[in-house]
Amino acid sequence: MPTIEPGSERSTRARVARLILEHGPVTAASLGERLGLTPAAVRRHLDALLAEGMIEPRTVRPRGQRGRGRPAKLFAITDAGRSAFEHAYDDLAGSALRFLAERMGREAVTDFARSQVSSLLTRLEPVMRTVPADQRVQVLAQALSAEGYAASASKAKSGGDQLCQHHCPVAHAAAEFPQLCEAETEAFAQLLGTPVQRLATIAHGDGVCTTHVSPKSLAESVHRDKSKETGR
Repeated sequence: MPTIEPGSERSTRARVARLILEHGPVTAASLGERLGLTPAAVRRHLDALLAEGMIEPRTVRPRGQRGRGRPAKLFAITDAGRSAFEHAYDDLAGSALRFLAERMGREAVTDFARSQVSSLLTRLEPVMRTVPADQRVQVLAQALSAEGYAASASKAKSGGDQLCQHHCPVAHAAAEFPQLCEAETEAFAQLLGTPVQRLATIAHGDGVCTTHVSPKSLAESVHRDKSKETGR
């Protein structure tokens, strides 16, 4: 007779999978700390998710250690795991965009993509004007997370900030219609008031949508230099 898994177990397992989606690749110890679980409990949930094909193990050797020390074991979401979080309207969005492209051309898809991000611009532009420049990426990440993108913000090692979106509700549609990603990138630059560069996208097979945000001071410096050249 099959064992019926308690609801609390399923709920906790879903939280483990969600954390791996949002913060992965991560270690079992990190998951335990975030969720307040014992190592044994974390292992139980990880084993179940591995068996279901929702996550996969990865090993990373600590920097500066060549052949020494034990490689760190991390857990990352798989394509199957990511699909479990995707919204059903992804396929519908793809069908609608194909219909639009066939009837009205690819430019119509571009116009549609820009109209979709216009609501984000309308909501956030007034807010961004009151937020210090060094906090805008974090505010944008919070807004994107509220819309299901599981976004996070951090400082980039090369300077500036890095905006990561660990989930894309329309990844399949965006793979066929890159206008969706392009319009979103344009909106980010407009909201943050500084140049941005999309480094990776889930739609192109990357694990995370990654956007580099140039330092506000650099953008202002470039603007001043262009103004001087124009005035000559």
